[in-house]
Amino acid sequence: MKETNWVIGVDFGTDSVRAMIVDAANGDEVASAIFSYPRWRDGLYCDPQNQRFRQHPLDYIEGLEDTIRSCLRQAGPGASGMICALSIDSTGSTPVAVDSGGTPLSLLSGFEQDPDAMFVLWKDHTAVLEASEINRHAANSTEDYLQFVGGVYSSEWFWAKLLHILRANPAVRLACYSWVEHCDWIPFLLCGGSRVAEMKRSVCAAGHKALWSAEFGGLPPNAFFSSLDKLLDGFTDRLFTRTSAASEGAGRLSPAWAERLGLTKGLVVGVGAFDAHMGAVGGQIEPYHLSKVMGTSTCDMLVAPLADMGNKLVRGICGQVPGSILPGMMGMEAGQSAFGDSYAWFRDLLCWPLLHVHSLSSDTDPERYKSLAGEISASLISELSLQAARLPPAQPEFALDWLNGRRSPDANQSLKAALVGLQLGSDAPRLFRSIVESTCFGAKAIVDCFTSQHVPVRGLIGLGGVAKKSGFVMQMMADILEMPIRIHRSEQTCAMGAAMFAATAAGLYGRVEEAMEAMGKGFDVQYLPEPSHQAEYRRRYNKYRQLGNFVEKEFTAAQ
Repeated sequence: MKETNWVIGVDFGTDSVRAMIVDAANGDEVASAIFSYPRWRDGLYCDPQNQRFRQHPLDYIEGLEDTIRSCLRQAGPGASGMICALSIDSTGSTPVAVDSGGTPLSLLSGFEQDPDAMFVLWKDHTAVLEASEINRHAANSTEDYLQFVGGVYSSEWFWAKLLHILRANPAVRLACYSWVEHCDWIPFLLCGGSRVAEMKRSVCAAGHKALWSAEFGGLPPNAFFSSLDKLLDGFTDRLFTRTSAASEGAGRLSPAWAERLGLTKGLVVGVGAFDAHMGAVGGQIEPYHLSKVMGTSTCDMLVAPLADMGNKLVRGICGQVPGSILPGMMGMEAGQSAFGDSYAWFRDLLCWPLLHVHSLSSDTDPERYKSLAGEISASLISELSLQAARLPPAQPEFALDWLNGRRSPDANQSLKAALVGLQLGSDAPRLFRSIVESTCFGAKAIVDCFTSQHVPVRGLIGLGGVAKKSGFVMQMMADILEMPIRIHRSEQTCAMGAAMFAATAAGLYGRVEEAMEAMGKGFDVQYLPEPSHQAEYRRRYNKYRQLGNFVEKEFTAAQ
């Protein structure tokens, strides 16, 4: 590179959006900003008791404008002229109903407050019934349309959510022309798209969540869906047949959006992808090293040379798609539906009296009390981790980590968690330790899923908030998985991965791997397994599997 080239990576997470300006020559962070979604923060349009989690597109739009303009202010005068490309990632599967112009229905008159017209967040499990129907229907099909998504379709994914929305809301059903992933909509928006038929669709989202495959010549045929439910008749014609890799350009930034963001019109906008896929690249993924993006949930990414995989199909994971992570590699995804969310659930459970019982006292200043309650809540997980780390592995308390269902192996979002072995001496640190242990056992189940099917896992790469912040969790994971975990230096691997893809889409690098090598910052911490703990954790892992088998059998029988 003969001159300064900056790129922007934007990461649309579950709770907030993060933007970074990055020097494409060396990966140095020039500026960064974060914006918490206000409507999501206030719990609008969500109903946790019924597993409904929706997000309004205005949260995304306002966050995009706020973070990029904030980054430009930090970078100083002339910054916009140095930026040559922008790429984004998002959570997924997080689709939305759109009209023929590609506009989400919740941005149209009459649908502004309708949750079914908003983005259906990845963790929304309102489509459990529809996912079960898809699995039964696919089992009776002459063609195995689930073979590239691990053999099981999930309620977290594209088609199950679409069918649920069409059934649940007649008004949205009549207005819905097409169904679009968040990671595909943002680039389309930025490029000034006006026809959804022209929207470039991510191979990452399409292959892992929407049953797209080159082996099928695209999506499964209309007959597969129309025979499942007549409401799906004709939908494939309004979706897509072709997909694009994130290393490609989706188009050019429109004049209108250039003005709104303070950028130069015509800069390259890359094809989008899911956060964990771009995060794996930002975290410098290596073949056969499981890159674990650990936040509210986990997404576990593995790449292998296509020649090594041949015709091998891995059952129980969330898909295997050529080029979904790195072009020329088989991209494989697994994950846990609740990880950091499990710890947050326990924290919130303990904090319930702080939020509800204080009203019984008239002696405490409300604002002072609110501030104190916030401080306690913010420090609780750190203190629980400190106390739990002092306990030996052998404890009577035992947990099953399916608080938000099971993503991998073998997706089943109807499953529930369990706590067993409780006694009068079971205190908060012991229960917290058992919950953390269960999430690490869930991680081991994923590793075993790969290795039992002759796909080796030769190392672990830790990414995301939990990996960076919790040495207690990472040490336990290294002990249970019996292999080292390297923690990537970057605080924002998803946004950094998006920046790497932006640099590649702009032609600054010929291959994503070149951008990854030049812009990656390496690793700063490594957790090594403690040999003295291995025998006990092996015993407890067998107990975890026995408990899981019992709960799954009994829960399934009760349905």
